[in-house]
Amino acid sequence: MTEFPHSLADLTAEEEELQFTSFTNDDAWALGSALVSTARADGAPVAIEISRNHHRLFHVALTGATPDNASWIERKTRVVNRFGHSSLNVGQFFRERGTTFEDESGLDPALYAAHGGAFPILVRSVGPVGVVVVSGLPQVDDHRMVVAALRAHLAG
Repeated sequence: MTEFPHSLADLTAEEEELQFTSFTNDDAWALGSALVSTARADGAPVAIEISRNHHRLFHVALTGATPDNASWIERKTRVVNRFGHSSLNVGQFFRERGTTFEDESGLDPALYAAHGGAFPILVRSVGPVGVVVVSGLPQVDDHRMVVAALRAHLAG
């Protein structure tokens, strides 16, 4: 099995840390715009999507992103919506048990992907209200890009 740099405990701690007091359309725009700026500066060929309650608030496909990224976004978003945790967290849950999401979840891999890059938009004392997703880099890098943007947005 591939060794991942984050343990389930680390990923769960990120989710506890990265929570909003509220999440508006303006927050989606600011967060999405920050992700675009980072991706452009890094030359990252990514697609980015932010939704709240299944309503798409922000979507962009940067130079180099492909139509496949839209499918990855949908599949990773379904995992976050179903489990309430980041897509990397869900995948790591199964890895730490010596198995895989695909083998044990019973969910169609054409519809669900527990690969890093999708993170729940969490409102403290409410829970998950949406999803922010990056697709186009290796899964840990997709995850790190989202976490860095959330951390910066919440600090500002």
